[in-house]
Amino acid sequence: MAVKKKKGGAKTKKKAAAKKTAGRTVKKAAAKKRTGRRTSSRRTESDRQKARMEQLRKQLREQRKRILQEAKEEIAKFISGETKQLVDTALDDGDFSFVDLSEDINLQKLSSHKETLNKIDESLRKIDEGTYGYCEDCGNEISQERLRVIPFAIYCVECKEKRERLEEFEREAEF
Repeated sequence: MAVKKKKGGAKTKKKAAAKKTAGRTVKKAAAKKRTGRRTSSRRTESDRQKARMEQLRKQLREQRKRILQEAKEEIAKFISGETKQLVDTALDDGDFSFVDLSEDINLQKLSSHKETLNKIDESLRKIDEGTYGYCEDCGNEISQERLRVIPFAIYCVECKEKRERLEEFEREAEF
């Protein structure tokens, strides 16, 4: 069997080799482009996450500042003797009862402020550690909607509901 040589066989082989190389180059370029996109989208996602955490940190600090101001005002009222004036003007048991109730409400407000400040401080610590946004009971991620409403939430909705049902059950058992 005789093999016939085509005219310009060397040129044809060179063209075929050039096409193959060009095909590989195009594929490599496309792969680099895809990889580059993924990397840049990861970077943008990371940048978005950092920006969101920074915004949240700012929001928590502002809320903390506002609560501290309210607490300072309540304490200043107590120290200045505003409640003392109420006691001085009290004439009967009903008036004294009102003064006691007013003091109890103010103390409850201060206690609530203290709890909220502790939660805010804990959230700021978690942001710094990179553990913010995870439920302390189950370890699952807390939904963004919940964190938008309660930025210092430490439980996901399901775990919080379980805890509330348990607390309600314990209160009913006390009676």
